[in-house]
Amino acid sequence: MLPTVVKLCCGISYPHLRNMSGLQRAAVAVIGQEISHLNRARGAIQQHLHPHTPLWNKEISEAQASREDHGFYQKQGRDAMDKALGMLQDRDGWKMEVKENNGDVICSKVLRGNRKVFRLEAMLDASVDELYDVLFRKVEEMHQWNPSIQRIRVLERVGPETIITHEVSAETAPGNLIGQRDFLSVRHSCKRQAKVYIGGAPVELEAFPPQSGFVRGEDGPTCLVIEPSEETPHRSRITWLLNMDVKGWLPKSLVNQALPRAQLDFTKHLRRHLSAGGALRG
Repeated sequence: MLPTVVKLCCGISYPHLRNMSGLQRAAVAVIGQEISHLNRARGAIQQHLHPHTPLWNKEISEAQASREDHGFYQKQGRDAMDKALGMLQDRDGWKMEVKENNGDVICSKVLRGNRKVFRLEAMLDASVDELYDVLFRKVEEMHQWNPSIQRIRVLERVGPETIITHEVSAETAPGNLIGQRDFLSVRHSCKRQAKVYIGGAPVELEAFPPQSGFVRGEDGPTCLVIEPSEETPHRSRITWLLNMDVKGWLPKSLVNQALPRAQLDFTKHLRRHLSAGGALRG
């Protein structure tokens, strides 16, 4: 997802990840490089992050829309979803990473090229439509309940089921080793029988190149599957494939510790939002 959906709450400060002295020493040098990179563009960062400064130029975006074939992005979104679903449906090679007391389970698999992907399975107290509303229709509101996201903007509505988004993760907090990233993605959704699918992949826009002061990561191909619970009405099961390249200078071993933690944190914040009635507002 998404972006969405999620992003980058590094788990180094959590108790079960504190015994990584070797990784911490290896990370010191690369963290310094990332900090130096961001400090060189501090002025640009502040300009982009000012609450009254838009992250995109509407006129540029509209001009870009007139030049680009919307069908291309729709196909890219569908292809990304199908590829991500193929990863989920291939049951071979998955290994348990985390099993929480509330039933949340994260497994991982190493793909070709040594890319590690993560699959989260969780039950949520919300209907399929409520979750689709929160995670796709109201994606621009995600920062209001997920502190790991600073903001998400819909740059282009390619159609009722496909959007192009720009997402900025939250600034680095004390104890977090993954710095601030931005992501430019196409997100596609569809409904098949009782299930809803949300898929995504990184895109490039001539009118929206990488932003000064940010490391641009890539999220996808990824997907989120939402299906109704067979046992309990008004509950849903989500299956989320996280397939992310955060770029930058951090070692893969460190990133692979952070990403499943980010999935658990995302689910925790989503549950809190749902319990507060967030799916029913607006």
